[in-house]
Amino acid sequence: MNNSKTAWFKTFYNQIRSLLTLSRGGKERFTEKLFLSISLLPVLLIVLLVVALWLRTQPILETQSIWSLLLGQTWHPIKSQFGFLPFIAGTMWVTIVAMVFAVPVCLLSAIYLSEYARASMRMIMKPLLDLLAAIPSVVYGVWGMLAIVPWVQNTFAPFMNKCFSYIPFFAVNNPTGFGIMAGGLVLAVMVAPFIIAITYEVLQAVPTGLRQASLAVGATQWETIKYIVMRQSLPGVIAGVVLGASRALGETMAVLMVVGNVAHMPTSIFDAAYPLPALIANNYGEMLTIPLYDAALMGAALILLLVVLVFNILSTLILRRIVRRSRR
Repeated sequence: MNNSKTAWFKTFYNQIRSLLTLSRGGKERFTEKLFLSISLLPVLLIVLLVVALWLRTQPILETQSIWSLLLGQTWHPIKSQFGFLPFIAGTMWVTIVAMVFAVPVCLLSAIYLSEYARASMRMIMKPLLDLLAAIPSVVYGVWGMLAIVPWVQNTFAPFMNKCFSYIPFFAVNNPTGFGIMAGGLVLAVMVAPFIIAITYEVLQAVPTGLRQASLAVGATQWETIKYIVMRQSLPGVIAGVVLGASRALGETMAVLMVVGNVAHMPTSIFDAAYPLPALIANNYGEMLTIPLYDAALMGAALILLLVVLVFNILSTLILRRIVRRSRR
């Protein structure tokens, strides 16, 4: 054993010594290969996650087709009925509502901090944004239960039902306040610090000379922001929104506490829903003695991972197209 350890140590020592004695070109090639290997680690990790979840999902795929799982609307594990469509729809509804509320406010806030606010205001707001980003999600969930849910139940839902009762999208079918609207509002507050911080940094990266040149030819400050600053920073702004949406898609605890957790197809923003992360968090570790239940939950995790991957890939492709058009 000692001889084998000594031989291994000598081999390792010789390899390190050979690296140190490489020429300058050899060191550059070695460094390039090393950085390439490290860069490929996240890709390898994603592949391993997909493969592991796929293997754990195989038992249920042997009894049901992938389309029956994705398009099925009935979730009854005891009867071996695993329809994921209500959970996918719930995830999408909550995320869309959150981004509808978050994106305009975050964009305007970032523009104000970057272009209009004084240095003292920026010094105050930046730590506050960092503090909001660091708050645990369960705290947001408790805040949602104590503040957002009663407000939706007693104020917002009756107002929307009174003014827009003829639109099914705003119908109040769930008078408890727990539902998509409450989950979307809580998510909007959670993702806001990330979107604002990224958008602010992107706006600040636009060269000051472009602003000064625009103002010098007679443009107003808003025209400069609209036609110069925003055009230059549009790819970065979209990237910030995509990052916020990706976080919203995978958020679990805060949404779980306010969304209602009812497995049905929502038809209104006030309906209860059951997002995929909440399904996994609520049920994994319990009732796994039911046949195929573990495989179904692994399938839910795989679907969530694929949804996030597809969303990010499509966003990247759209972002590249926008960049190409802006450079023409």
